[in-house]
Formats: sequence, C-alpha cells, structure tokens
Amino acid sequence: MSTLLSVSIALLAGLFMTRVFKPFKLPSVTAYLIAGILIGPYCMGQLGISGLGFESSDAVAKLSLISEVALGFIAFSIGNEFRLSDLKKTGRQAFIIGVFQALVATLFVNLALYVVHIFMPEKLTVPQLLTLAAIATATAPAATLMVVRQYKAKGPLTDLLLPIVALDDAVGLIVFAVSFGIAKTLIVGTADLVSILVNPLVEIVCSLLLGAIMGWILTQIEKLFNSNTNRLNMTITFVFLTVALSMLDFHIGAVHISFSSLLVCMMLGTVFCNICPLSHDLMEQADKWTSPLFALFFVISGAELELSVFTDVAIVFIGIVYIIFRSLGKYFGTFASAKASGCEPNICKYLGITLLPQAGVALGMCATAMQLGEQGNLIRNITLFAVLVYELVGPLLTRQALTAAGDIKPKSEEVMMRRQTKLEQAAQKASEEN
Repeated sequence: MSTLLSVSIALLAGLFMTRVFKPFKLPSVTAYLIAGILIGPYCMGQLGISGLGFESSDAVAKLSLISEVALGFIAFSIGNEFRLSDLKKTGRQAFIIGVFQALVATLFVNLALYVVHIFMPEKLTVPQLLTLAAIATATAPAATLMVVRQYKAKGPLTDLLLPIVALDDAVGLIVFAVSFGIAKTLIVGTADLVSILVNPLVEIVCSLLLGAIMGWILTQIEKLFNSNTNRLNMTITFVFLTVALSMLDFHIGAVHISFSSLLVCMMLGTVFCNICPLSHDLMEQADKWTSPLFALFFVISGAELELSVFTDVAIVFIGIVYIIFRSLGKYFGTFASAKASGCEPNICKYLGITLLPQAGVALGMCATAMQLGEQGNLIRNITLFAVLVYELVGPLLTRQALTAAGDIKPKSEEVMMRRQTKLEQAAQKASEEN
C-alpha cells in the first residue's frame, strides 16, 4: 500500500508543481524534478509520514524498476528519430558532431581537473579525474526528449539534436570504459586490456544486435493483428520485454557480456520505425500512453538527488569546475564540429546548449566507478552535484536554445483566442446547467 501511495503522491506532486511554475514559463521537466526534491528524503521525507514522501533513499530505490521502464520507452522514442529517409540528410553531420563534442568535453574536463589535482592532490587523484572526465561525455536523452515533446519543437536543430543525443551514449560508453580501465590500472598496477578495449565494444555490439533482433520480431508479430489497439499493446509489451532482456549480465571466459538498455531500446525503435509501415501511428499512440510514466520518472529522479553533497566545500568546488568546463567543452566542441560539417549558423550557435542536461547515463557510470573503493565516493558525489545542477537548469536552457533557433514557435493569437473561446463556452454551459 505504501509503495502505491508513494507513486500516487509523486504523480500528484509533479502535476501540481507544473501549475505552480506555469507563470514562470519553466519546462515541465524542471517542475517534476523540484516536486521530487520536495517529497524526497531531504524535505517531506524528514517528517517520517509513510506514503506522504520518500523517507529514505531506500524508499526511492524501491521504484527503480519504474525508472528502468521509463528509460526504455524514452530510448524507444529516440530510436524513431533514426529513420533512414531523415538520416540521408543529417546522418553525416550528426555523427561528426556527436563524436567530436563528446571527446572535446572529456578533454576540457581532463585538463581543468588536472590543474585542480596539481594544487589539491590530496583531494583529487589522477584516477578520479580520468573517470570524471569520461562521465562528462554523457548527455541525458530523457530531459531533452521531454522538452522537445512539450513544446512540439520542430526544425533543423531538433532534427540533429535527438540523433546526436542517442549517439552520445555510445561514444560515452567507449570513452568511459577506456578511461575507467586506465584509472583501475593506475590504482591496482596491472593493465587489463579486456576491460579497457574488449568489454565496451562487446557491450555496444551486443546491445545493437539484441535491439535489432527484437525490432524485427516485433514487426513480424505486428502483422498478425488487425486492431491498432492490439498492435499498440504488442508494441508496449515488447518494450517491457526488451528492457528485461537488456538486464542480462554474464561472463564468457574473461569477456563480460552485458547490455546498455538505452542502446538496446534505441535500436528496437530504429529497426521498428524503418521496417514497419504502421510505425508512425503506433509511435504516436505509445507517446500518449507513456506521458504519466515519464512524469513519474522525473519526479523519482528528483527524489534521488542527494542534497547532502552541498555540505562538503571541496566537492562543491570540484563540482563547479567540472560543470563549467564540461559545459564549455560541449558548447565549443559542438560549435566547431557543426561549423566544420556545414551546419546553419543557428545550429552552430545553439546546438551545444541543448546538450548540457546530464542524468541517467552519468549516474550509471558513477555507480560503476564505485569499484574504485574509497576513491569512487568522491566521483559519485561530484557526479550527483553536477546532475542536480544540470537537471534543474538544463531543460530551461534547452527550451531557450530551441526557441532562439526557431524550432519552438510561440502559439499564434488565433490559437490562443480559439482556446479562450472554448473555455468561455464550457463555463457558460456549466452555469446554464446549474
């Protein structure tokens, strides 16, 4: 009962918070995250009233399955952006920008944190700074997708943005595996080439292969049904099944076989949208079904943010350096590669700003970094600090960048007048009935 009550309270808090922040014209994502913080362990959770808020981090962790499923649907939706007809126009640019901006962000953070290490070697070690620099590659696809959907963003920048965010995760996995392998080597003293080179490539290949197989099977099964309702149910079922399969984890000799649920579900969506003739309609219907799931995902994400990281001055300082130089790396890396690949001036100017949000993938990386023992604690806390800032500020900056680029258009006066007329007519009808 308490879990179900917590879920209900989380959804209600998120929805009401969007009304509170409506006058400030903030994205719904930000409102959901703040709602999560308010009902989280550091605010209402302190009251100790079961069900009213999350009393502890363990209470939030009980809902981790919801987050896994939500990320699966988010990745599935982003896979829809990889239609071959569109990639013929933007594929080359998306690939160049996606790889280059991730590497530049890593380089900027590496250099900045190395300077911090020189002055504060007892606070920040070389293995720690290498791992943090690798985490800097990751961008949050969830927050970006939610902003695009909420404001119905459409245009050249949006067409490039979503494929880049998807590619960013693949690049991030490789960079993190290599950097983290080097970090472990520096601590342990022995090099493990399988962990550094083989395992990340195996994870990416296996993830793409599993997603492609599931996408093909889904398309074949869809042909057995004539009802769009049953087709939609089958699509949703397959996303659940794919998320479950992506949790498989085992070893074959020295090689670690694992999957990235984001890459698997992205590939599922990519194959499905390219070979199923009804995919466009089914994707639209699935988007409507998943709206409350995404809202709940962001409220839970807000509740997971640990405010205790603000109590350590060293973490705050290193975190600020990390945030500043990751942001600079993302922006200038995107600007330079967009210009080199022949993008429009508006894309060169604003695309980098939309790549700042950071959350799920980065948190997954810092969970892996805990293998470094005590040194992993600092990495985790700095990542949590950065995620807290990026998740609250990132969606707002993304909306502003998309608006400035012309991909988010203000509602016309005609639309606003029509909506106001409908409201007045509904109010008049209600008063007449009473």
